[in-house]
Amino acid sequence: MTPRLIEATYLHDYTLMLKFQDGSEGEIDLRDELWGEMFEPLKDINLFKKFHVDSEIHTIVWENGADLAPEFLYENLKVIA
Repeated sequence: MTPRLIEATYLHDYTLMLKFQDGSEGEIDLRDELWGEMFEPLKDINLFKKFHVDSEIHTIVWENGADLAPEFLYENLKVIA
């Protein structure tokens, strides 16, 4: 089953706090994921901060159309104990 992201909050640098519908939550640092045509512009921290959680695809989406698979986010979450 595909994990469903329900909340994302900017923390610092390229790190977000994420919450999933199953109760999992934690931090993810996306600094090393910002490569390629869609993601390079997000190295500008002001653009990076302009994301939202899309309620249809259950992941974060940026203004330029970039998004990351919810499975990727879930698998790379640094879970908070």
